[in-house]
Amino acid sequence: MTILLWLALTPILIVLMGSAFSSAMVPGLDLGIWEPPLWPAEHTDSEGKVQSYKEGGRFQNPWMNERPSPARFFLSWFTGPDESNIPGPAELNETLPVKAPVWLSDPNFTMSNARLTWLGHATTLAEIEGSAILTDPMFSARASAVQFAGPKRYTAPACKVKDLPPLAAVLVSHNHYDHLDLGSVSRLAELQPNISWFVPAGMAKWLKDNTVVSGEKVHEMTWWQEEQLEGTSIKIVFTPANHWCKRSVADDNQMLWGSFAVIGQTKRFWFGGDTGYCEAFKQIGEKYGPFDLAAIPIGAYQPNWFMKYQHVHPGEAVEIHKDIGSKQSLGIHWGTFKLTTENYLEPPALLNTFLNKSGLDGSVFVATDIG
Repeated sequence: MTILLWLALTPILIVLMGSAFSSAMVPGLDLGIWEPPLWPAEHTDSEGKVQSYKEGGRFQNPWMNERPSPARFFLSWFTGPDESNIPGPAELNETLPVKAPVWLSDPNFTMSNARLTWLGHATTLAEIEGSAILTDPMFSARASAVQFAGPKRYTAPACKVKDLPPLAAVLVSHNHYDHLDLGSVSRLAELQPNISWFVPAGMAKWLKDNTVVSGEKVHEMTWWQEEQLEGTSIKIVFTPANHWCKRSVADDNQMLWGSFAVIGQTKRFWFGGDTGYCEAFKQIGEKYGPFDLAAIPIGAYQPNWFMKYQHVHPGEAVEIHKDIGSKQSLGIHWGTFKLTTENYLEPPALLNTFLNKSGLDGSVFVATDIG
């Protein structure tokens, strides 16, 4: 009898514990702009720009020093409010349609001087001065070490790896499974061996050990490092972001994380990857802006008491848009995986609200259909 009573009460106790240890979820419309502590002055350059650094063999992120325990977040995630309300396939086909990208839908397709296509999550294809540059390739069904468990896509990618046009470069912002997918990068390396890969410090060995990418095609970078894209006049710059790295139990922050600036002779593109808000974006804008195009994350921000340390909400994404001097931005990192608890359609709606609050026209920062 005692055992049966305990089994009956356990779910209730878990919910009560989750409520007790969770902060109240602030509605999206009421979210403010988070300001993390300033980067330590001893780890900035002569111009005051933030510099990556290690302690004990691991990259450090003092912007995240006050982040609550991940265990507290996961308890809240399983027992707290969940407003995601992701519907079934039929409704998703109406609310989040996936369209064929231009290189598949237009028989007369030619590479553009400046065009940006969202393929799902943080995967985009930027056409800059006639060169195709892919970001954070993720084409698999699950963001996980295995394909039978882990976060599953609820919207398909706009195309398959084999359907991509010839690529000049791939940019990888960090090593989380929803941004660095082994199946996708392995297939890319097999199909397009001439791609140049631009990755954070610490990632080159992983890429060479796990795929057929040749060493001379991998450019491992630290913040503010500049590399030339082979056969073009384009410069690739690894710029800072507020995030972290982890792929296994004990490898926290052994690789760096960041964002990318793509600098051509006449066009400039910025890719935000995955990030919380911080002072670095104004520094990026001052050094490399303005940008013609930018891909900026807008999703995976609730519960914000925890997620703000690593993910921006749409209002903070608007601040990044302004900080870097973007002329035209595209919202990414939403509508693909259930990673957090905001409604699956809230990110684009909130984006328009915060654009209006900032006095910006809705056309300067958009959220589009996949493809």
